[in-house]
Amino acid sequence: MKKNLYIIYAIALLQGMVFYAPISTLYRQAQGISYFQIAIIESISLLLMLALEIPWGVVADRIGYRKTMIVCGILFFISKILFWQARSFWGFFGERILLSVVLAGLSGVDTSIIYLSCQREEESQKAFGICSSMGTIGLLFASGVFALLIRDNYRLAGLLTVVSYGIAAVLAFGLTEVKGQENRSFPTERFGATLGKTLKNRRLLLFLFAVALLSETHQTVTVFLNQLQYERCGLGSAAMGGIYMAATVIGMCGVWSAAVTKKLGTRRAFVLFPALGILSCMTLAVTRNSVLSVAGILILCLADSLFQPFQTEIQHQQVQTGNRATALSVHAMLIDGVGIGTNLVFGALTKASLSAAFFFGVGTCLLSLLFFSLWTRDGTSAQWAS
Repeated sequence: MKKNLYIIYAIALLQGMVFYAPISTLYRQAQGISYFQIAIIESISLLLMLALEIPWGVVADRIGYRKTMIVCGILFFISKILFWQARSFWGFFGERILLSVVLAGLSGVDTSIIYLSCQREEESQKAFGICSSMGTIGLLFASGVFALLIRDNYRLAGLLTVVSYGIAAVLAFGLTEVKGQENRSFPTERFGATLGKTLKNRRLLLFLFAVALLSETHQTVTVFLNQLQYERCGLGSAAMGGIYMAATVIGMCGVWSAAVTKKLGTRRAFVLFPALGILSCMTLAVTRNSVLSVAGILILCLADSLFQPFQTEIQHQQVQTGNRATALSVHAMLIDGVGIGTNLVFGALTKASLSAAFFFGVGTCLLSLLFFSLWTRDGTSAQWAS
């Protein structure tokens, strides 16, 4: 199944090439979209993803993970065309709606292909880290092209992104189906049973809520609020492109996630990652100094690059059903539900005060730390804690 891993890595590389990423907020604002409108679109997008997560998971378990990847790859390509051509609120809204369909479809499917394509379970976290790093290599390349060649030509950035996603859609046809490789000791059960077991598992819920709070804080701060902070510090588009390149290089640290978390142990790792988020958001909230602001963003990027492969591995280890995509979709549904609320609060606070939004990030990271502490303290988590 090594071929599957190489194809997934290549897809991650190409889909990481979002050439407008360093100015994604400014791109929208140049078309007359305010940040509050962006936050509304993001929240509606998350709500739709929430509604589609489970249906997509059930469909993926029925038609197979390969076909799901192909369909979602094509839709992803179309969504980038819509973004490139968007000229108004409704244009970006339509793009985000289609993107919600895609992300709900991919949720748990790409990582399931990686997990089931690995010969040994301990290899999967390393594979998750490599996949994440390939995505950041793609971002690094795109950021370099943006900083050196594109700069203020936002439309060209959109067009180049369309091209990279088109190639990624074609590569998905080369995947080999892995559905059915699941451990036969795991039962194939109905959706209701999977949902019920998840909702009744208080410890798992603590883990998922903690993941959601930390992940959504990183997403909001490093994708949207960072550019507003840079503007507040007086930095221009070229500088933003350079900073984005540095953040992307740091994102490649995900390849060392397995080694770092093994050395730290789960308990210490789940203290360190939220603590770094708290430090970053606090720094951004109280300063307009460009050096400190950049340092805060880069620290948050480092924490997330090491955190994501780790939490993905633990999520997969906790799946005890043959319908892996369905179970992971239930997990994602709960994570998205938290994201809807945090996005609305971040958007409303940003409209009033950027510093207030960053202080809210401090609060979400603190709450994440609390939930992780409760999860690792429980005896049922002993197989992952140390």
